[in-house]
Amino acid sequence: ETYLGEEENDMPVSLFIDPGEVRKAGVLKTPEIPLNTYQKKMRDVRGEFSDGELTAIFRDMRLIREFENMVQGVRTVKNYNGVDYSYTGPAHLSQGQEAAAVGEAFALDFDDYTFGTHRSHGEVLARGLCAIRRMDEEKLYAVMRNFRGGELLRNAEIITGKRGAGGEFSGVRGLAVNFFLYGFMTELFGRQIGFTGGLGNSMHVFFTPFAIYPNNAIVGGSAGIGAGAALYKKLSGEKGVIVVNSGDGSLSRGSVWEAVNFACMGQLTELWDEKYRGGLPVIFNFMNNAYAMSGQTAGETMGYGILARAGAAFNSYALHAERVDGSNVFAVIDAFRRKKALVLAKKGPVLLDTLVYRHAGHSATDPNAYRSKEEMNAWLAEDCLAAYKKELAAEKLLSGEMAAGIEAEIKETITEILKYAIDPDFSPRMNFFKDPDSIAQCMFSNRQVSSLDSRPPEVLGRKEENSRAKKIAAKIRFGRDENGKPVSPLKVFSYRDAVFEALHDKFYEDPTFILFGEDVREHGNSFGVLSGLYESVPRHRLFNTPIAESSIVAAGVGYALMGGRVSPEIMWGDFLGCCADELFNQLAKWQGMSAGVLTMPCVVRVSVGAFYGAQHSQDWTSLAAHIPGLKILYPASAYDAKGLLNAALSSTDPVIFFESQKLYDMGELFVKGGVPASYYEVPMGRADVKREGEDITFLTIGPALYPALEAACELEEKWNMRAEVIDCRSLIPFDYDTLLESVKKTGRLVLVGDACERGAYAKTIAANITELAFDELDAAPAAIGAHNWVSPCPELEKFFFPSKDMIIDVIHERIKPLAGYTPVYTMSLAEKLRCERLGI
Repeated sequence: ETYLGEEENDMPVSLFIDPGEVRKAGVLKTPEIPLNTYQKKMRDVRGEFSDGELTAIFRDMRLIREFENMVQGVRTVKNYNGVDYSYTGPAHLSQGQEAAAVGEAFALDFDDYTFGTHRSHGEVLARGLCAIRRMDEEKLYAVMRNFRGGELLRNAEIITGKRGAGGEFSGVRGLAVNFFLYGFMTELFGRQIGFTGGLGNSMHVFFTPFAIYPNNAIVGGSAGIGAGAALYKKLSGEKGVIVVNSGDGSLSRGSVWEAVNFACMGQLTELWDEKYRGGLPVIFNFMNNAYAMSGQTAGETMGYGILARAGAAFNSYALHAERVDGSNVFAVIDAFRRKKALVLAKKGPVLLDTLVYRHAGHSATDPNAYRSKEEMNAWLAEDCLAAYKKELAAEKLLSGEMAAGIEAEIKETITEILKYAIDPDFSPRMNFFKDPDSIAQCMFSNRQVSSLDSRPPEVLGRKEENSRAKKIAAKIRFGRDENGKPVSPLKVFSYRDAVFEALHDKFYEDPTFILFGEDVREHGNSFGVLSGLYESVPRHRLFNTPIAESSIVAAGVGYALMGGRVSPEIMWGDFLGCCADELFNQLAKWQGMSAGVLTMPCVVRVSVGAFYGAQHSQDWTSLAAHIPGLKILYPASAYDAKGLLNAALSSTDPVIFFESQKLYDMGELFVKGGVPASYYEVPMGRADVKREGEDITFLTIGPALYPALEAACELEEKWNMRAEVIDCRSLIPFDYDTLLESVKKTGRLVLVGDACERGAYAKTIAANITELAFDELDAAPAAIGAHNWVSPCPELEKFFFPSKDMIIDVIHERIKPLAGYTPVYTMSLAEKLRCERLGI
């Protein structure tokens, strides 16, 4: 039984904007933002911590420092403590920031997840060591045993058997230290046994069993993902908070502002149902080391002066913003405990400005010439590790001899594990000669799962009671009547209805499924595709977002990698440029970089425009298809739209689903029974023969199917040439088998799509067919796309996108002369060369 959620009658559709209120004269007052108000030292908090906890904090800080000393050694002088090794990968170090990392980890629980940056070694190590201390031994061993088939554990057990337990621990916990350090090092050095097969390396390392989620090489890249992860926690009822660690330099990026704004949406507290009302459970923690690469953020490259000031821009409580002394581990612990309590009370999100200072340059090879010796010496004199060690000594918790022993033990542990991590026999890299698909098999999960959770979906009524569903039920599901005439657009089940029906069904099937984007709720988006959904779907599952494509896609990534199914909508295909990083560096990459540890059940729906000019009428499918890690679908008929969207919405892989505005009103013209009302899937990666023939093959992408069919009819009528028309449907993966079978029969191929001709995906297919079927071809394949111009006004689009006449012209001029034919356009190779010389 589907749970029928309460109607949202008690919640307004929108908030009334009272002109009498908003036009009042006054002064905006912002809350005071505390700066470094916590001043307690160890002597002041002895009663709040056990002696063991206080010394453990030192151990963790010292291990982080030594781990990064090791990375710096093998990166710069190719040696650490007598061990020669040449590491050539990235090394962004955080020596000097250890107190902030350890304090944060100390204040968090297993239900709290952290996302980080390219400089997150310290946060990862701190969280891992805390987990090893706190986790039940039986559960801890199960984590190691179950991780990636236990291979990493087996090597850790060999290491432990030869050198003993790691650090101050014994038994399972000692084994876990060796396991964690070895897994981290082998990941760092690109070894197959690493946490993610060596595919993540220094900047992307994570280990979800210890609540450590992906770190990100893109500055600020985790912000939107963290907001999406927090959204998943909120909607799934999971305990805990999300912490996004970013550098101060990230606050210059629009994507970070978008992410924070997304997390602050007023509807969360004003419009959502009581059960879900309240801010997102996320803490945006900025590790403020005063520099973004070589640029000083306060005083040079930014104007805020004090980073915490930014909180006042987002909401009335200024995100509970606060500057914290990140060199005082107790100040960090206190801040995270207080801010976490606020977030759990649904009063988030929160912004923390955690003041730290990195001893090294931006990267291990940075000469550091932009910082004065005076400044560096002043901060080195305030080194958090040395200061904490001094406090321990003053409280008689750490003698000089004990400290030396701990430091020697840590150095020996890291040295010995380093030897195992770089041993090519014990810790080999991926062997592409032995297994050429080592990375390829990580790119896609290729699983179909109808629902990602067993709980009942929350909806607002029975599916069949939806007013639009009732109208659709009365429509004719095939596009032609018994006489072969087109059914009226008012009566036909259209492409637009097919998309609606697939989405509507999924809301009633998968309780984790949510959809968000610009203008998607009451209005149903600018094209009416989603019209009526709001009657069935509560606001927390279907909601409007800010006009912020970056945060829309990033939040989708975060929601999906946490285990939910999501469909972010991008209103116009031209706006893909606004979220390019989130699509191409985040959505596309995380399954591969995680060696399959993560899945990404995220379907980004993109409407491809027409009749709207140069910035709203571009087909960017080829741009998306160029990026590895995405499945790309572009249906051209109502039957395929519903079937492919059903398949995409059951997939655990990232999909970009393109929909053409040219086709929204069209009924199904190919499947005689019309579009089934019941559930069905069109498999991804299968092309479809829409018209059979034996003289020439047309391969079409998206709406180019229809001018190709027109051309096929004219070719048969006037020149007795029967064209086989194949609809691509799925760009990635692509069905070469069907196309090759046709080309081997016809010997001729024309490829047609609306993307600009230069660099179009059709060109890639043409090149591959030339290689795969060279002997069967009677002429070189001809790929037609839009001109390499800006797309013109609607009245001139017929001269821009491929048309029936252009297709016939290309056949006549490049493949086979047609008797008595006079070309309408100049499509010769000479004309192509002329345009190329001009860059058009």
